[in-house]
Amino acid sequence: MMAALNTDWINLASLIWFFFCWIGYSRFAKHQAKKVNCIASVMHHHRVDWMHSVLTREIRVGDAAIISNLEKNVSFMASTSMLILAGLITVIANTDQVTHLFSTLPFSAEADSQFIQFKFLILCLIFIYAFFTFTWALRQFGFCGVLIGAAPNTIEKNISEEECQVFAQHCGKILDQASHSYNFGLRSFYYSMALLAWFIHPLLFILATTIVVAILYQREFRSKSLQALLQVNMDWHQHEKKS
Repeated sequence: MMAALNTDWINLASLIWFFFCWIGYSRFAKHQAKKVNCIASVMHHHRVDWMHSVLTREIRVGDAAIISNLEKNVSFMASTSMLILAGLITVIANTDQVTHLFSTLPFSAEADSQFIQFKFLILCLIFIYAFFTFTWALRQFGFCGVLIGAAPNTIEKNISEEECQVFAQHCGKILDQASHSYNFGLRSFYYSMALLAWFIHPLLFILATTIVVAILYQREFRSKSLQALLQVNMDWHQHEKKS
């Protein structure tokens, strides 16, 4: 009985740690983006520069193609979320067979079919959240496409620098919000991979969640891609100063 009680507490602690890491890292990343360089903050500058360039182009087919490509990526992930949800619902309907399968795995913690169903329900909620974030990102990219189509041409019309700056900032902000929604959906996929470890053992679940957070931090704040984006910014600013 004591062993079962300890297992219950470990399971509860692992689930709390999972949501603490997910919510806590999201808040941490949002706060740090305002203070240090990261993928989100650097990409914001590039998006604003992109919107500035849009105003000087008469033909914007290339810009529309980029938005369309982004929409295709988001649409693919949203569709994938629905397919995974369908699979999870099918698995929940056959929990007894799944429970027997997990009982044959080495190092697997003992669990009844109802607890297995609960774990699959958590996975379902994760992918429902992912679907809503992806579809919201899809709509926001659509808003950006409309704004690009409606953007005035600074060559043909007498538009002040201040008006150009306002347009670029606001349109870049919408692009940011769309990209953040897409990023939140991608994080859901990362965390769902960590939750799979819970089916084996709660301690492995804690370890997997911690590893996911470390991977996300490394990619967003310490990756080579970030260094390359920063170098692009530095080279561009140096070019502007020489000009």
